Amino acid sequence: MFIKNLKDCEEFIAGDNSLLRELLHPDKADLDIRYSLAHAVVPPGQTTMPHSLKTSEVYYILEGEGMMHINGETARVHPGQVVYIPPNSRQYIGNTGKIDLVFLCIVDPAWRKEDEELMPEFIDKINVRRKERTVKIVDFKSRYGLE
Repeated sequence: MFIKNLKDCEEFIAGDNSLLRELLHPDKADLDIRYSLAHAVVPPGQTTMPHSLKTSEVYYILEGEGMMHINGETARVHPGQVVYIPPNSRQYIGNTGKIDLVFLCIVDPAWRKEDEELMPEFIDKINVRRKERTVKIVDFKSRYGLE
């Protein structure tokens, strides 16, 4: 039997600038799975960096509310909804509420860095409302040589 507590998973800033905790990944546990499962948080007023994955992805919204953007389409999301993101789709999600936007991410096959393409050129098109978010984006750009 395999049981993992979310609180035992290290929190880090993901490539898209969300706060992430990786729950399951076939490369990090002796499990016969091909997908990865992560817990993501986007604070109020913040938006993830536009990106695409070569693989499919599913978001399951747990808390908060936001706007999901996939290939130029936009839709409101709230708890209890599932969002399917096809492979190679330009995507990002913004928190439009007053509390954290919390969701699970399932990537199949499992997430790999080489399967993700960040799209920093679209950052200027996103309405960034909080100064600290802007600082994080600038730090992210310089850390990954995207300036």
